[in-house]
Amino acid sequence: MFQEVEIEEERDSLDNRWLGFSLRTLVLILVGIFLFGFYLGILLFGENSLEVLNRLYKEKRSLQLEKRELQQENQRLQKEYFELFQIIGD
Repeated sequence: MFQEVEIEEERDSLDNRWLGFSLRTLVLILVGIFLFGFYLGILLFGENSLEVLNRLYKEKRSLQLEKRELQQENQRLQKEYFELFQIIGD
């Protein structure tokens, strides 16, 4: 009688196991995988994502190029201004 109860409990516990894991462990693993996937999704497509980072790097490069061009134009215009000032000032 006692052995039958043990065998029945063993069979029940084996029925509640898949791939050697209990149902609770499998649920925790699946929840962990889901949360990790959600986290990766936020990293790749969220507000602080790699896409945003790459877009900001491109924007930084274009602004640096625009800055250089404006500095050169400013030098040219200053030179022209001082030349005109010398002509008019004389």
